[in-house]
Amino acid sequence: MQRHFDDMQLGSIELFVLAAEQGSFTAAAAKAGVTPAAVSRSISRLEERLGVRLFVRTTRQIRLTDGGRVYFEQCRQALSQLVEAEREVTGQQAAPAGRLRISVPTPYAHYRLLARLAAFRQLYPEVQVEVHISNRNIDFAEEGYDLAIRGRAPQDSSLIARLLEDAPLVLVAAPAYLARRGTPQLLEQLAQHDCIQFVLPSTGRLVPWTFVRDGQPLEMVLGDAIVCAEDFLGLNTLALHGGGIAQTYRFTVERELASGELVQVLPQHGGTTRPFYLIYPHARHLSLRVRSLVEFLLQQRGAGPALLD
Repeated sequence: MQRHFDDMQLGSIELFVLAAEQGSFTAAAAKAGVTPAAVSRSISRLEERLGVRLFVRTTRQIRLTDGGRVYFEQCRQALSQLVEAEREVTGQQAAPAGRLRISVPTPYAHYRLLARLAAFRQLYPEVQVEVHISNRNIDFAEEGYDLAIRGRAPQDSSLIARLLEDAPLVLVAAPAYLARRGTPQLLEQLAQHDCIQFVLPSTGRLVPWTFVRDGQPLEMVLGDAIVCAEDFLGLNTLALHGGGIAQTYRFTVERELASGELVQVLPQHGGTTRPFYLIYPHARHLSLRVRSLVEFLLQQRGAGPALLD
């Protein structure tokens, strides 16, 4: 195998990652035990070798360029894997450790994942978890994510998808709204109501509502008088304050249904679900911290210990 790096180049990459993490050449130098000038020279050599400016420098601060941000995420992940490989081969890593990045949509984050991460951290306190709560599509390679949770299994064969949950859906509205506008008894009557819709970030289209009628699945898109984008939980808040009828995940409104703040609408046409998948890159050797979180989350769904692909 041809060599691509010498010791000096690897050292420059380490100092670059440290400077990006610390946001300062001076802070990076203090942590590495060298002078700020040495850090600056090292990163300048790295920029010259790459032919790309990695930082925008001012008298007071440094800031990653767009190219620098991409390079930083890749380098940080690669260095982390090198450190972990050394720990495993020398027997130093008996427990999961290191930073782990996960992207998760808002409803699953607030009503499922965050509580489970608290329990995970009690088991594995050496793992630093960075949670990004967003419904947008991500690029694992470019953005340096280890895991994601999404509502659709990816078509990309380089990714593995494991089913976490088939989440039941429910149609809800506030009692005040139903008192003002009437309670629909038929699916067709929904067309006369304010139906709160969600825009799917990946397509920009309204997410169809799903029902069961006469034992058959049925999809409907019902107007766009009120539309939420980005944050799915906006549907719940609007419905709770009398904004209209919303179709949402039952697990996000259990408390409000129990208290009477929200009422289920057209329960005879319920019974539909949407899945949540745990997604991660297909790798022959998953890091111990990623493997541990995958196993932990799969156990939480009630399936017992999981054998990783």
